Amino acid sequence: MIVTLSKSISLHDKEMVRIYLQDRGFSIQEQHFGDDVIIGTQKKGVADLRELGLLPGVERVAATSKPYELASRETHPEDTIVTVGPVTIGGSRISVIAGPCAVESKEQILETAALVRESGAVMLRGGAYKPRTSPYAFQGLGMKGLEYLKAAGEAQGMPIVTEVVSPELAVDMKDLTDMFQIGARNMQNFELLKKVGSLRKPALLKRGPSATIEEWLLSAEYLLSFGTPDVVLCERGIRTFETYTRNTLDISAIPVVKELSHLPVLVDPSHAVGIRAKVSPTALAAVAAGADGLTVEVHPKPDEAFSDGPQSLYPGQFERLMRDIEAMAPVVRKELLRTPRHSYGRAAMGPGAGTAPEPVHRPSSAAQVAFSGERGAYGEQALIRAFGEDVPRLSTASFSGIFDRVLDGSAVAGIVPVENSLTGSIHENYDLFLRYPDIAIVGELKLRIVHCLIGDEKAGLDSIRIVRSHEQGIAQCREFLDKHPHWQRESYSSTATAAASVAKEKAAHVAAIAGEDAAKAFGLKILKAGIENNPLNYTRFVIISRKVGDKPWIPPGLGSETPNKASLVFSVPDTPGSLFTCLRILSEGGINLSKLESRPIHGQPWRYLFYVDVNIPETEGVFEHIMDELKTKTEDFRFLGAYRGSL
Repeated sequence: MIVTLSKSISLHDKEMVRIYLQDRGFSIQEQHFGDDVIIGTQKKGVADLRELGLLPGVERVAATSKPYELASRETHPEDTIVTVGPVTIGGSRISVIAGPCAVESKEQILETAALVRESGAVMLRGGAYKPRTSPYAFQGLGMKGLEYLKAAGEAQGMPIVTEVVSPELAVDMKDLTDMFQIGARNMQNFELLKKVGSLRKPALLKRGPSATIEEWLLSAEYLLSFGTPDVVLCERGIRTFETYTRNTLDISAIPVVKELSHLPVLVDPSHAVGIRAKVSPTALAAVAAGADGLTVEVHPKPDEAFSDGPQSLYPGQFERLMRDIEAMAPVVRKELLRTPRHSYGRAAMGPGAGTAPEPVHRPSSAAQVAFSGERGAYGEQALIRAFGEDVPRLSTASFSGIFDRVLDGSAVAGIVPVENSLTGSIHENYDLFLRYPDIAIVGELKLRIVHCLIGDEKAGLDSIRIVRSHEQGIAQCREFLDKHPHWQRESYSSTATAAASVAKEKAAHVAAIAGEDAAKAFGLKILKAGIENNPLNYTRFVIISRKVGDKPWIPPGLGSETPNKASLVFSVPDTPGSLFTCLRILSEGGINLSKLESRPIHGQPWRYLFYVDVNIPETEGVFEHIMDELKTKTEDFRFLGAYRGSL
């Protein structure tokens, strides 16, 4: 049973609730989930739920059918997002933890940290204490290894996670690690679970090799009930009769556990298969099944590793895996988590342990991010993918409103759609960049668009007479709409605004084309899902911020990876070969052209601007030199921004 208390409950009323439960045979544990304060009962007593619900300060009472009450989705319907330093695990992000099986030396862990960070890992893993089957195997460097691991994490701006093997060591390790890992062999070491829970630090709980899902969740219940609200589950394969792999990855456990529990779920493909060549395909399968992230073993020289070398990826293999995850993420409606590279904590040690400076040119404004439309809009979904669920959001009535709010400082950034894979460029927004020269592009992401026909609870396909959506939504669903020629089509400023109008009207004859999130936001029913012309329907969004001086400010949450893409716009003289000359400059400079589109220049008939996206070469100074040369051959050259492009 779970008792949720009012946010304004007095200490006296809270104590009376405790006494009521204890007098009726319940053992209780107080927990905090977001803004909610709840009391969970740890053994069965007898109480009248209606009487309990009437006590002062009690907001609601929920009886559960699961033995793992605190871990159950019945008592906590919303997904839990666990925060470890700058890293969030859960929600719409895919978080990747990487590092060696064991810390072998200061040099080894510093090198590994730099390599996995460069490829996009956001947390560093490594064992300082290694429980091994053989007493003669490498057991780890102990506290010295943990100090090396901590320093390597600080050098790269990554929190660390490491395994704890005893309650006594948990106390000693508390101040050196950011997250405890409970290994598979210790999943039912209940004294260890109690101690780690009482320390109230985030915990990564691996499933035991022969554990059922219920046993796994009951172990999570120990951690939750003894104090820590930040528990992440990790599926790492179970023991079966199969011998071709180290373990058998129970990939079906991912959707099952996510239905049963609100806790985030990671997958360890390295221990699941134990074979280097099989780790990447298994990792991608886990992402496709809904995992919130991965923990992967990576070693600079796996053949020389002290432990688990055969399952550790080479750095190049890990880099390719991260690119594949980034490409797959939009398909499962998620975004690969990137975090700033700033060092944190105590000073880093050793070579390669330099720190990145804090961002400069920070505007003085509330940390809001602007998008166009109502709650549930695709722009809001993209915003959440880029900045996380907790970022304050500022809704605007139009795309130009996003630019206005960023320009006047009401928002630190904005997210704007510029291109769709089915209907092409959104010209209105490209033109806005010319009207707002003090706005720059600082990032991009691609969002898979799944359109739904949504309506009032009373509505059905036979009752619909009017369909509302943004003009892009209507165009992207034209084939479906053409099957219903009697439906009147009405254009709105956004898909979510159309959904809001349907919710307000509460009529059976009107419907909207919008996403599933908009249906949930406005309490509408999905009449038909997936009505877009083609399932390969993606919208490219760019993230914009205001220039301060001659440089754009980079909002927190975008990370600080080196830009690999740029957008520019220019016109050319009205002479033969002028555009060819510009393209030749790019070609001879080794710069790949990924987009070229012309737009009429307003007020100058038959004159055109060219919008161009290019890839930035890795060699330092080459891109700047080519841009300087290009300016000499163009007219009205404008650099829209350099950023980290999505795949």
